[in-house]
Amino acid sequence: QLRLVESGGGLVQSGGSLRLSCAASGFTLDTYAIGWFRQAPGKEREGVSCISSGGTTTNTADSVKGRFTISRDNVKNTVYLKMNSLKAEDTAIYYCAAQRRSRGCVLTEADFDSWGQGTQVLVSS
Repeated sequence: QLRLVESGGGLVQSGGSLRLSCAASGFTLDTYAIGWFRQAPGKEREGVSCISSGGTTTNTADSVKGRFTISRDNVKNTVYLKMNSLKAEDTAIYYCAAQRRSRGCVLTEADFDSWGQGTQVLVSS
């Protein structure tokens, strides 16, 4: 059974950093593109960043570009989201999601099949 588990969220001050992890079980990640999405209170879920199955292609939302970096370690079956220079508006529940895709990645929520339960990130100003 395909399962994704996020971790690494928490409370951090504005300007601080966090690294989120998305660990897969029940399948190997190396044939899946992985995306990070977030949902802030009262807002729609939005795409943050995605990475292709081989790790050669990434797409990142303009709102976090230059601050957030996505990476993957297919040996550890884990994808990471390093978040620097955090702002209060980054406060949200962060989800990772998987899409079986051989090349590239697109931050389209409907294209992702499997989702984790999310991890809360709270940035205090």
